[in-house]
Amino acid sequence: MTNLVILFSVILDVLVIFALNNFLMSENIQQKIESLREELHQHNYNYYVLDNSTISDKDFDKLLNELQNLETKYPEYQNNNSPTQRVGGTITKNFPAVQHQYRMYSLDNSYDFHDLEDWEKRIIKTINEPVEFVAELKYDGASISILYENGKLVQAITRGDGYQGDDITENVKKIFDIPLEISKKDIPKRFYFRGEIYLTYNKLNTINRYRELEGLEPFMNPRNTASGSLKLQDSAEVRKRGLCAVCYQLIIDDNAFPTMSHYENLKLAEYMGFKISKYIKECYSMEETKEFILDITKKRKNLDFEIDGIVLKVNSLQQQRLLGYTAKSPRWASAYKFEAERKETTLLSVKFQVGRTGTINPVAELEPISLGGTLVKRATLHNEDIIKKLDLHILDRVFVEKGGEIIPKIVGINPLMRSLYSEPVTFPINCPECETKLEKLEDQAAYYCPNYLHCHPQVVGRMIHYVSRKALNIENLGGETIEQLYREKLIENPADFYTLKKEQLLPLERMAEKSAQNILDGIEKSKEVPFEKVLFGIGIKHVGETVAKKLVKNFSTIDELKNATLEELCQVEDIGMKIAVSIIDFFQNSENILMIERLKSYGVQLEKGENTNEVLSNVLEGKTFLFTGKLSLFTREQAEEMVEKHNGKNISAVSKNLNYLVVGEKAGSKLKKAQDIGTITILDEQQFLDLIG
Repeated sequence: MTNLVILFSVILDVLVIFALNNFLMSENIQQKIESLREELHQHNYNYYVLDNSTISDKDFDKLLNELQNLETKYPEYQNNNSPTQRVGGTITKNFPAVQHQYRMYSLDNSYDFHDLEDWEKRIIKTINEPVEFVAELKYDGASISILYENGKLVQAITRGDGYQGDDITENVKKIFDIPLEISKKDIPKRFYFRGEIYLTYNKLNTINRYRELEGLEPFMNPRNTASGSLKLQDSAEVRKRGLCAVCYQLIIDDNAFPTMSHYENLKLAEYMGFKISKYIKECYSMEETKEFILDITKKRKNLDFEIDGIVLKVNSLQQQRLLGYTAKSPRWASAYKFEAERKETTLLSVKFQVGRTGTINPVAELEPISLGGTLVKRATLHNEDIIKKLDLHILDRVFVEKGGEIIPKIVGINPLMRSLYSEPVTFPINCPECETKLEKLEDQAAYYCPNYLHCHPQVVGRMIHYVSRKALNIENLGGETIEQLYREKLIENPADFYTLKKEQLLPLERMAEKSAQNILDGIEKSKEVPFEKVLFGIGIKHVGETVAKKLVKNFSTIDELKNATLEELCQVEDIGMKIAVSIIDFFQNSENILMIERLKSYGVQLEKGENTNEVLSNVLEGKTFLFTGKLSLFTREQAEEMVEKHNGKNISAVSKNLNYLVVGEKAGSKLKKAQDIGTITILDEQQFLDLIG
């Protein structure tokens, strides 16, 4: 009897332990699911509402897949509000919210060929048939759904959260790639255009050139510029941006125009007048899709627009219907994503630097990381709005990418790693150099110091600009020397260079007699520099190299320019109100007038010479040039002048818009990039001279 009691007691203990373990395991699983949901909701909110991505696509997908697997395995913890049951998050209601008749799904992402092979296996297992694909570019822009009825554009809606989006019809009507009416008669009575709104690099560069002329901050990248442009209140401004649109699908209400394949669907769109991508391929095997991906990966850097991957779709529409959808995505489509290099590091501090024109530039000081093959210690923050948008705190863990693969930038923060005691980054009220109260540029996020005549970095910056190669080109007079001269109170503005004496230069650090004489010789030689370069060099706000040339074409002397009216200035090509006002303000300052009069008295060229801007021939008309490497037959400045004298155009970077690259000795990355593009004519110096006769 005693043995039975003991046995029963042991069994009871085992059952209790088993039940307790199950209870604890169940509780842990529930906590894990709820934790994942909370984290994914936060990432969705950061991305869709705050437009502030705090996690890479790859890491987000890993979390989402983990949650989906747990919910499938433990259906008792299903929740209709789970991130797996919907796409995205809350709508930003700057425009009226409209329900999508046909939901706009997101795509499952793949990051390697193994993912694609697994995806193909799942498809074949589901439909038990061979499958063909269509491969096309994944444009990095803003998705749009546009309703057409009886050949006329009726309504355009942003993607939003997939269920509803914002009505931006009037803005979309300003995009020239999108027809307002379709002239073809044999078309569906009612259908939806699904596509991507994007901006080319060329258009972005044009926009930024004009913004820089007006003293505005340049836009950061094509994607954000395109997305932001669609929400502008003034549709006329949207038209000026030059947005593009490409179709990736038609949804037709009736069966009057049944197409058998996705490829035929795109061709129907092209027939009706919509733009489709030039890079579309019907692939009859997964191997062909891989070849397409590898080919586009090579060509990607030469495209004039951003892509962030390749979209693969099952070609047969009947097979698409059989495959259907998950709660999040179509089973018949997958996006192969190019992974941008992004790393996490610590924000150590933010320094506020004063630029030559007085703009306050915040720079993030980072714990050093290797990114894109270089050691990154600093990153741009652009302006106060970026700081507020990121909600930056000192010692935050931040995500850093290279903007355009060149300039490091902070793209997000890791809120889970923030200390309770960290201090938020605040923009200064006064100039960090001279303590003058900062002023905000109208309609911009930029602040500037108005004390431009006496703020140390601005004064020194203007004098460094004056001696620079594209201005007065005074050799041997560098920034360090100018800084010393200013500290010793020997110079305060460019006119003071012409009063310097050798005995004033010799006491400077690392200054020998020969160096001092070379500086004085360079200053004397600068008196021969033509008017347009002097005008650029004196540093009138918003007057760049190109604007200076156009001003000299219209005003022969500095006095003519000084006495020009606002109306006369605005009549000059590319001179807008901001530039005109800046010129008038410059000449209304007595210190600037005194400097100009002193420059004239020292013999600096402040009137147009007889041969200035003379065009010798039109032999280079419509052709673009760039010079690289060490030139031996002429200087780079002389070469660029020869191009202009023969009606050609100089550009600053290698792109498909470049016609001729002229190379000297030890040409490097520009030559390699031109060879990769393949359409650029490469010349040596003598061949360039032969070209102009």
